[in-house]
Order: sequence, then structure tokens, then C-alpha cells
Amino acid sequence: MSNDFYKTSILPFSGIIIKLCRGYTNSQEDFEDYYQEVCLQIWRSKDNFREESQWSTWIYRISLNVCLTLLKKKKKKGQHFVSDSLPAEETEDNYAFSDESLNLLYDAIRKLSEIDRAIIMLYLEEKPYKEIAEIIGTNPNNIGVRVKRIKIRLKNILDGKIN
Repeated sequence: MSNDFYKTSILPFSGIIIKLCRGYTNSQEDFEDYYQEVCLQIWRSKDNFREESQWSTWIYRISLNVCLTLLKKKKKKGQHFVSDSLPAEETEDNYAFSDESLNLLYDAIRKLSEIDRAIIMLYLEEKPYKEIAEIIGTNPNNIGVRVKRIKIRLKNILDGKIN
């Protein structure tokens, strides 16, 4: 991968990639593996970008697909892929973010289904329902309903009403 491509086409969208990878991993090592694989897949598929959507939407789709694929591979191998919470040593400064409230939010997000995680992370990025629907592969009306239900579930998880 050329340094120029990384600087111009991936780095400006690294926040997107980081957030999605963080939502699907529970260790710094896995996070780094997912991030690296996403960047590699973006580079490999760059020639397939047909400009039918925004580059950021393309980045989201690739990031999400890579995260879901890697998660499924871990499931097949029987590895423990999502814990209820991160071990203490992984929630300290060696993790992607050290803000405690942010760690609690990501812990709660990890308890959601794979698709609900993607939807809420896109929503938190302030993406319009239409773009979220395009990335997920559904219609915008469905996204509105799901976001409302996801918010309720997250509130219940954070309030300790749901494990």
C-alpha cells in the first residue's frame, strides 16, 4: 500500500475505522489486527469503487464487512469473541481509548447484535438514516425504528437492567 494512498484515502477516515473496529473487538491486539485488515481491504478494493456513493460510505461498508467477517471466523474457531466487559488491564491506557465513560459505552455496544452495533455506531457518527440504510442494506424507515429500540436497549444495559 502506498504511503500517499494511506495518507489521502484512509487516514482522513481513520476515526470511522477505529470506531467500528473497537465495537467488534475486546483487546488491543484484536483491535490492531482488525484495523490493519480493514486498511488492507480498502487498498485492495480501491479499484472497485464506482463512485455511486461517497468515499466515506465505501469505507464504512468495507470496515463493517471486514469486522463481521473476522468476527465470524473467530466464532467458527470457537474463540471467545465478545466479553461482557474488558479485563481491567485492557481498559487502561493500552486500549484504543482511555476515557472510562467511553469504555462503558463500548462495553454496552458490544452486547448488541452485530448489525445493531453497526447501526448505532453509524448513528453516533451522525450519519443520516438514508446513508446508514445504504451501508447496512435496508431501508431508511427500518433504521429509524431500530435506532429507537437500540437506544432503549443501551440505556437498559448501562442502567444494569440487562446483562
